[in-house]
Amino acid sequence: MDTRIGVIAILVEERKTAVPKVNELLSEFGETIIGRIGLPYREKGVNIIAIIVEGTTDQLGALSGKLGMVPGVRSKSLLLTK
Repeated sequence: MDTRIGVIAILVEERKTAVPKVNELLSEFGETIIGRIGLPYREKGVNIIAIIVEGTTDQLGALSGKLGMVPGVRSKSLLLTK
């Protein structure tokens, strides 16, 4: 199956309740993650995480979809073919 490379941007608005679930999902899909950067944006009261990923569209869609279902989290993905 073909793989894609992409970026998933994650905005965490409810830090105390959402961060454990986000970290659990990122660990679960760890084989697809190439790199990760996280930044607190204290002035806005949010945390921003960007992950660079490579995987099948099914894998990356599952990760993005599960992230989007976490209360207090918003995510967007950009996937490109190699």
